[in-house]
Amino acid sequence: MLNHLDIIINPGSGKEEPILSWLAKALDPSPVTWKAHVINTIGEAATLAKDLAGKASAVAAYGGDGTVMEVARGLYKTNTPLAIIPGGTANVMAKELSIPVDTQAAIALLAGGDYRILPIDMALVNDAPFLIRINMGIFADMVTEASTELKDRWGQWAYGITALQTLQKATPVSYGLEVDGETFTQDAVAVTIMNAGNIGRQGYSMLPGISVTDGLLDVVMLDDADIFTLLKATTSTALQTESKVLRHWRGKEIRLWTEEKQTYIRDDETDEARLWHVKVAPHCLNVIVPHEQP
Repeated sequence: MLNHLDIIINPGSGKEEPILSWLAKALDPSPVTWKAHVINTIGEAATLAKDLAGKASAVAAYGGDGTVMEVARGLYKTNTPLAIIPGGTANVMAKELSIPVDTQAAIALLAGGDYRILPIDMALVNDAPFLIRINMGIFADMVTEASTELKDRWGQWAYGITALQTLQKATPVSYGLEVDGETFTQDAVAVTIMNAGNIGRQGYSMLPGISVTDGLLDVVMLDDADIFTLLKATTSTALQTESKVLRHWRGKEIRLWTEEKQTYIRDDETDEARLWHVKVAPHCLNVIVPHEQP
């Protein structure tokens, strides 16, 4: 049972909720003491979580996946557990780990104590830690071009809308790929290297078998940008089956390279590179999850 919970709150998350009132209502009658920390700037959550590591029984993140990613980076390779209180648009990590996406239910889980600590993987790209995935090509554009207004109106469907919009300007890039020492070449309009496979819908992964606890990373490439290829990829995900239009590799250490620099997203941070060295960091983050999971 938790003794003290530090809660990092992002007031700019996708939901407008009386979060402080709900926290007080659930936690004040419980044995758990708590303190709220409201953040205002990008990067503040990671710095704060790193400072709180080892001092609190657990550090909770209330916000969207960006907030959760930041707090995870701050708790990377510490023993302090991460508690997720979903407050965003997609809430990918909550769905990945079967944590209630309803805010009050997630708080009740922490107050009631019916949970366990699950060690999960993270990964490093060029020595920088990430929690969910890195994206390039269409997979990056669909995130960066989804405006706040679009996400507020359409929720997680906003990313599908921007994916369709970016198809028109997508051009294949030639990638070199090394997976655990085995080398490949592949032209692709989109690349993702995943630690977590959930696509923002409970029980649905981009491809079957992707896990945050298996000590492996999954590389997926989409080789064409026409609408029929995208429909085939979407059908594959919906049916949770492998697909010929989604090239798939799995390994512990990945090297990826291109001739020219490419924009990519590491979790929620945008950068450029032409060489990516990605390796899994097994069981380096402890997360509070429901005691009974599907």
